[in-house]
Amino acid sequence: MRAVSPRAWGAPENLVPVEVDRPEPGLTEILVRVHAAGVNPVDWKTRAEGAFGSWGDTPILGYDVSGVVEQVGPGVTLYQPGDAVFGMPRFPEQTGGYAEFVAAPARRFAPKPAGLSHVEAAALPLAALTAWQGLIETAGL
Repeated sequence: MRAVSPRAWGAPENLVPVEVDRPEPGLTEILVRVHAAGVNPVDWKTRAEGAFGSWGDTPILGYDVSGVVEQVGPGVTLYQPGDAVFGMPRFPEQTGGYAEFVAAPARRFAPKPAGLSHVEAAALPLAALTAWQGLIETAGL
């Protein structure tokens, strides 16, 4: 499958198209065909500095995604193939959102609101989590 990976940490120009194996969903995981991926400060900081985790030989960034369930792994009852979902697969580990497909635990996703496009939904997960933590957990609202 096609993906985008930095050939070296640093400038945005280091991001290049690559071919990698399509992931397979494991126990309690879903395989999502990515329709859109978000770009957050953690994405560009990771790309610039190589921070936030162990990345292996072909790092694939992208913490926020929106797409459609392609396949469900054993034990998944929340979703069926064809369901539109959005979420943060495997955050804060290597997440793989800048690829055609991503496999991750089903619990890392939520149903995509029908009133949002995939682009809009992909912009939400990490930003919404940050807002929630700031308002509810830190400010106690």
